Amino acid sequence: MEYLIFAAAILLVIVLIMGTEYLNSRVYRRKSLEKLYQSYGMPAERNYGPEELGHIKMYYCKHSVPHQIDDITWNDLNMDHLYQTINTSCSAAGDEYLYYRLRTPIYNAEEMETQERQIRFFMEHETERHDIQSVFYSLGRMGKYSMYEYLEYLDGLGERKNIKYLFCNLLLLVSVGVMFLNPAYGIILLFVVICRNIVGYFKEYKQIEPYITSFRYIRRLLGCVEQLRDKAIPELRSEQERLKLCYRQMKPFLRNSYLVVSAGKGSGNPFEIVLDYVRMIFSLDLIQFNRALRAVRGHLQEIDEMITLLGQIETAVVIGSYRNSLQENYCIPVIHYEEKADNVLRIEELYHPLLRDPVKNSVQVTRGVLLTGSNASGKSTFLRAVAVSAVFAQTIHTCPAAYYEAPLFRIYSSMSLRDDILSGDSYYMAEIKSIKRMLDQVRLARGENAHVLCFVDEVLRGTNTVERIAASTQIMKMFAAECAICFAATHDVELTKLLEDWYDNYHFEETIDEDDIHFPYRLMEGPATSRNAIALLKVLGYDDTIITGAEEMAEKFLESGKWS
Repeated sequence: MEYLIFAAAILLVIVLIMGTEYLNSRVYRRKSLEKLYQSYGMPAERNYGPEELGHIKMYYCKHSVPHQIDDITWNDLNMDHLYQTINTSCSAAGDEYLYYRLRTPIYNAEEMETQERQIRFFMEHETERHDIQSVFYSLGRMGKYSMYEYLEYLDGLGERKNIKYLFCNLLLLVSVGVMFLNPAYGIILLFVVICRNIVGYFKEYKQIEPYITSFRYIRRLLGCVEQLRDKAIPELRSEQERLKLCYRQMKPFLRNSYLVVSAGKGSGNPFEIVLDYVRMIFSLDLIQFNRALRAVRGHLQEIDEMITLLGQIETAVVIGSYRNSLQENYCIPVIHYEEKADNVLRIEELYHPLLRDPVKNSVQVTRGVLLTGSNASGKSTFLRAVAVSAVFAQTIHTCPAAYYEAPLFRIYSSMSLRDDILSGDSYYMAEIKSIKRMLDQVRLARGENAHVLCFVDEVLRGTNTVERIAASTQIMKMFAAECAICFAATHDVELTKLLEDWYDNYHFEETIDEDDIHFPYRLMEGPATSRNAIALLKVLGYDDTIITGAEEMAEKFLESGKWS
């Protein structure tokens, strides 16, 4: 009787521990979801590790298509920072697909309409949005690496067979049988076989452990599909049907992966602790890992499609949240998808979304724009604002402006280049290579009835004045093709005259008083007429000798055309 009472007490303690753990997890999940729901429409607050973006971009790297936003343009526009301000995803699938979306313009009207319907649905239907957010909260992230990095190295595991594990398990049965004939020898043999199995288990488990992380994520993907497939959301019907098909194809993986993914969780659950020892002795999860591995290798396409579809759905939720965070300071762009659309770009009350208190500007052009003005007057920011607006229009269908209308563009820039020590390229060499790639795209677009939108900040700044003006003039004429609109900023006012038949002139200006300089950041028509570089030296307290000498030299050059 005392043994029964003791056993009952032990069982009660186990039940209480498991029950407490379950309740704590439920409370934590509920609070986390409440915080998630309340943060909808708020700026993203997630902190990114130094290497995290390198892993987030893996989906994009594995899904290369023509005319994506290339690395130079992405870096010029500070798109990593913009991505982080937008991204409120809960899952790795959402993280990676949003990054891919921002680098992959949508060139198909039907695809854009589908995305827009889903964005609007989740913005307007709070209950369904919460349901979807809870699903992606359950999916979560993978940790350090991307799923695609794991899948890429599956072949490195080679052909894994279960025969050796089955043979060792047979030895366990034999040792038990020997115990009935000779207990001493049987116990020794059993001990030796168990020790060998445990040592071999840890040796092999260390090799497969990184891949178990990916298997756990695949099971969570399938769990998401289970939750999503029967939800009554008309805007997701097509995605739901495709997810159901993937789920049916992945059933062999589900059958063979439970023991694998539940191993080594360290949850403290007594049942799991006992099961861990059973796994080690009989190599159960190693056997099941090999079976699950064959299932994964045979269904890589289904895994990729699940990540894609789930990523698309969560990205629609994230874009809606980003729109709300802009507090109605955005517009749905008007994009002309037809091949022979007019080459007209019209943007009203445009601003850069990273600025806290931006000055808004409007512009309508049918050809290139040459932008002049002093440093810090707003030229580069304006170029980036136009470029970001065009990228956002064709990716997340959301523009930081009151109105945006344009044809489909292939978007390229050359703005924030630097010397490349590793390749041996000087600044000028890096610059002409960058501009050459844009000229090649203009030439290609001309033959394909496509449109190019390109941006250049300080054309050929890496060389001397005479050659810069001569080469810049000819390059900018090449950009002034019927299929292209080029925005270029320059300090060379000579270009405003040389290119006035090909480009519209705009400028930013500043006002200087005795003690300070003011930048209104207003876009003005025509070329810059003021010369304030020397006056800026005076504002900043440079020696009067420098100021006077510089002013005299400048005046003499303007009168004679010669330096003295």
